[in-house]
Amino acid sequence: MGMYEYVVADVFTDVPLEGNPTAVFPDASGLSPERMQQIARELHLSETVFVLPPENDGDVRVRIFTPVNELPFAGHPTLGTAVVLGESHEAEELRMETARGTVTFELERDDDGRAVGAEMWQPLPVWAPYDRTDELLTALDLVGTGSTLPVEVYDNGPRHVFVGLDGVPALSALEPDQRVLARLPDMAANCFAGSGTQWRLRMFSPAYGVVEDAATGSAAGAIAVHLARYGLVPFGEWIEIRQGVEMGRSSTMRARATGTPERIESVQVAGAAVVVARGTLFA
Repeated sequence: MGMYEYVVADVFTDVPLEGNPTAVFPDASGLSPERMQQIARELHLSETVFVLPPENDGDVRVRIFTPVNELPFAGHPTLGTAVVLGESHEAEELRMETARGTVTFELERDDDGRAVGAEMWQPLPVWAPYDRTDELLTALDLVGTGSTLPVEVYDNGPRHVFVGLDGVPALSALEPDQRVLARLPDMAANCFAGSGTQWRLRMFSPAYGVVEDAATGSAAGAIAVHLARYGLVPFGEWIEIRQGVEMGRSSTMRARATGTPERIESVQVAGAAVVVARGTLFA
């Protein structure tokens, strides 16, 4: 039995006990993938991150687990990890190897040099029409309403499906049928509303072991692409996305996509994070 130190950070917030928590194991050497999955299930946060020595061009390598599966990339846990590692990583840039390639983070520090946030350059998503839209709209009780934009799936590690609603009140009133959602494999249902640079998001994903997520950084990047592709946001303009409001864990993410509808050049997501706990796991 070994002892492994871990840190819990609340991500996409600077207020403890808001945002989306993630657990970070800064030195996971010696843990098997099977053990990592068991630990993620034990901690039962939406994602747990295990930091390992780099193998290619990164400063570190990470593996990311939900309570039920491993993800090749995810937004809020990697940004939280960057802030946690910023305690000992003195450079302003941190390169993190993921199963979707190396992700670059630019660390934000306060006047005392403490890492308090980061901006990441995410893997570029690929997208396609979602082939089970009718089932999804049934699960969301939106059969008669539909979506304000085409229902499409974006893959940047997790698979995010976007459904637009006509206003924040309708978004807040959603009560998805989780049993029906659970029949839709390998996807997260992301419902959004807003206009201009201000947007709201709710994410439901029993397929990933998450009934509702308080802040979904990978979805923030993908929705920036989605909105820009359909002309609701200019390419290159930062938008603000609030999430977790209905859960009592308000989160704020900033995102932008650069390029054209035919060729996405970059996707950036930024936000704050705050360390709220430290512990030792015996495994």
